[in-house]
Amino acid sequence: MAPSVSPIIVARRDQMFPILAEADIERMRRFGEASFYAAGEQIVTAGDVSPGLIVILSGKVDITQAGGLSPREAIISYGPGNFIGELAQLSSRPSLINAAAAEPVEAFVIPSQRLRDLMVQEANLGERIMRALILRRVGLLESGISGPIIIGPPGNGDVLRLQGFLTRSGLPHRALDSDTDPCAKTLIERFHVDPHHLPIVLCPNGKLLHNPGENELARCVGLLRPVDAGKIYDVAIVGAGPAGLAAAVYAASEGLSTIVLDCRAFGGQAGASARIENYLGFPTGITGMALMARAYNQAQKFGVEMVIPDEAKLLSAADDGARYRLDVGDGETVRTRTVVIASGARYRRLDIANLAQFEGTSVHYWASPIEARLCRDQEVALVGAGNSAGQAAVFLASQVRKVTLLARRGSLNETMSRYLVERIEAQPNIEVLTGTEIAALEGHEGNLEQVRWRNRATGAETTRPIRHLFLFIGADPNTDWLAKCNVALDAKGFVRTGAEVAQGHGQMETSRSGVFAIGDVRCGSIKRVAAAVGEGAQVVAALHAYLARDSGNGAESNSRKTG
Repeated sequence: MAPSVSPIIVARRDQMFPILAEADIERMRRFGEASFYAAGEQIVTAGDVSPGLIVILSGKVDITQAGGLSPREAIISYGPGNFIGELAQLSSRPSLINAAAAEPVEAFVIPSQRLRDLMVQEANLGERIMRALILRRVGLLESGISGPIIIGPPGNGDVLRLQGFLTRSGLPHRALDSDTDPCAKTLIERFHVDPHHLPIVLCPNGKLLHNPGENELARCVGLLRPVDAGKIYDVAIVGAGPAGLAAAVYAASEGLSTIVLDCRAFGGQAGASARIENYLGFPTGITGMALMARAYNQAQKFGVEMVIPDEAKLLSAADDGARYRLDVGDGETVRTRTVVIASGARYRRLDIANLAQFEGTSVHYWASPIEARLCRDQEVALVGAGNSAGQAAVFLASQVRKVTLLARRGSLNETMSRYLVERIEAQPNIEVLTGTEIAALEGHEGNLEQVRWRNRATGAETTRPIRHLFLFIGADPNTDWLAKCNVALDAKGFVRTGAEVAQGHGQMETSRSGVFAIGDVRCGSIKRVAAAVGEGAQVVAALHAYLARDSGNGAESNSRKTG
């Protein structure tokens, strides 16, 4: 990574590319295996799973970008005391870069499992290595020189969908304009792609995908791997939002074999927050995506298996040593002793007849830099009066000409934190219209052209030439998949837990013994990030208690509490 590639290198180069002292190398040797590479030998290939973290003892290694459209571009060269790797090596996922021996190299390789052991057993060393892995991923994200390449018209709904998925998954990628970018045109001609079949995605392993779904793309780039049908987990967690990730971190750190499934991406609704300023320990605030990415990486550090995006479809009893089985996408099955339902909520949609034709191109449920670029210097409308709506409005105000915030209630103070209300009031380009609702959307070919809203008290309507509408109008429990799973729900679809479903059940245990619910999906939960994280930590004690009882009844358990 040359300084011209990523600005983070200028400020944090020593942390990104530390040179290990001899004493540190000696402490790491017991986790690795000796390896030798001849001059010119390919050590790591983008798109293939790396053997692990590679510590260089002698020689020189050149790191280059993945290529695909142009000759490989040099990123950095490593010498003695450096190590090759980034976050992909933490969980045995395909590499995002190439590494080749520029001269004979002596090294030792630490496989992913042993790397996680090193993180735990050598805390100080582990901290330095983890920081370097994270910063290197940040550098790749900033530089845009690695990962899959999306080619299609800018603003196209499927291009935005794929960009959004990869962004939420924390995976570096590039998006090239099929109309103007010469490299994109070359690739389209090389593979004889009909313009009507755009977008296409070129994966690091060389495979070309035609407008793939998220699941297909995730499998191609190695984010999603086959489930081990022969393994019985101590706990399967459905949902990778704040509650699910917290449960995963605490469960895995205490020795429970843990798998996490999510049908979209990690982070849940919290990942959509432009800035969270009232979460304990972050006085300067943090984006929801950054907070959730830290939790996601932390879970992988402790060995949590991530199956994302993959959808849980049915929960049923098992009679093969596991208590439960989860049927998931592509006909796979997860076998587990306990289940934690943390599937959160799904975004509410406006009751407007033609809403669907504008979703993905002009109607957005997420206010990220991708959407901000689409509507830069324009006027946008945003519907909602909660904290997420407030955070999104403030973020968009820094990017667009004007934000019109529409709220059905009479005052933002009824549902929004005071600090956000004050911040919105201080923004000269945010207009707040209370007691107002969307009346109609107008446009053609999937592109919004006008938004009409109505004052609920007077009935007066206003039409504005607005091309982008953001919706933050709350969410409903994501429990449709539980319809045939014999898990009790309340009238609104939230999961019922505790004494109201069975005598002797703990606060988070559902009507099925050994099945727990936490976070926004649970009836009676407090809909806050901090509360969800707290429930994720709290449920682990209940898991241990249940597994101990289950083991006492004759079932074998993998669990071992280590902290």
